[in-house]
Amino acid sequence: QLQASGGGLVQPGGSLRLTCAASGNIFSIDFMDWYRQAPGQRRELVADITSSGVTYYADSVKGRFTISRDNAKNTVYLQMNNLKPEDTAVYYCKIESALRDYWGQGTLVTVSS
Repeated sequence: QLQASGGGLVQPGGSLRLTCAASGNIFSIDFMDWYRQAPGQRRELVADITSSGVTYYADSVKGRFTISRDNAKNTVYLQMNNLKPEDTAVYYCKIESALRDYWGQGTLVTVSS
């Protein structure tokens, strides 16, 4: 029910915008999150946003990434600027609702010259 898009290959210093759209009826969405998992590493929380717009960012992306959401469309975005090679990973979105959590399928971001 979650479709993530926007990944790709970008040079260091470049930008990408990830989008994750939820389809179907999802009751009472609270947190919307972006995680990432680099090869051989654990999945880590990159950013999240509450239903009222309060945000959290991992230290490694503060000042470079911006999370936002459109509650009417059940969609969450991740604007990524000044990308670095260490940002290379598969990015996953997650939606936390009153009943259960939903995960997207992941979108690959590769930062390389």
